[in-house]
Amino acid sequence: MDIVIRPIVTEKMDRQGDPLGKYGFMVSTGANKLQVKNAVEKLYGINVVAVNTINYSGKKKSRNTRSGILRGKSSAFKKAIVTLAKGEKIDFYSNI
Repeated sequence: MDIVIRPIVTEKMDRQGDPLGKYGFMVSTGANKLQVKNAVEKLYGINVVAVNTINYSGKKKSRNTRSGILRGKSSAFKKAIVTLAKGEKIDFYSNI
């Protein structure tokens, strides 16, 4: 089971990354905080101080078209905010 699915790279997470040491990751819905901490430490080789998780439920969406109403649902996901030890950082752009 893959714990960390992908990092969340947005303007808001960039503003929290450098001064506060907080980084966001999209994680599997069955993962707990300890599993997320161990996975991030192993993946990036850093020390994690705290992990906060947020569960987002899927929302129902509908759209009016010529052929009628299209109905669907956005998928549910779990987000983890990881706080690193003082002085450590993650550079997501180093591989580009």
